[in-house]
Amino acid sequence: MLCEKKLGTVKTLDLTGRQVETVDIEWHEAFKKIHKKKTNKGREIGIRMDDSVLTEGLREGDVIYLDDSLAITVHTPPCEVLLIYVDEDHSQMVAKVCYEIGNRHAPLFYGSDLFSFVTPYNEPMLLMLKKLHGVSVIKAHMTLDFDKRISASIHTHQH
Repeated sequence: MLCEKKLGTVKTLDLTGRQVETVDIEWHEAFKKIHKKKTNKGREIGIRMDDSVLTEGLREGDVIYLDDSLAITVHTPPCEVLLIYVDEDHSQMVAKVCYEIGNRHAPLFYGSDLFSFVTPYNEPMLLMLKKLHGVSVIKAHMTLDFDKRISASIHTHQH
């Protein structure tokens, strides 16, 4: 079975009467055009998206296959992340945090307020951020919200 485009979302399409299967797309795979995957029911599928996926990505709840009896939707599993908090009285560190994360080509997401950010976990990043004055970092497990991404693109390039 080949899935070639996003048809809508579980919120915008009526999936009543259809078997709904999900396919896991990890955060670092969301902006890739080609995948070979299995759904949660073991069905093998191929995913071949157009160039729009390079900027939009595949997101939680996207419907990528739909017929009279079946819908296949995207599930973005939670991953380890770093929750980064800049003390309000050290607001100048916001720029430093964003620079350091961007300099390492890591994806960056807005957090819960103007002084918080989220980035996928890696140990060197954790150690570097912990050294910044006025910045606290917590390792957590959560699903990344691509609507809150700051980075222009998501990729896995690291030095």
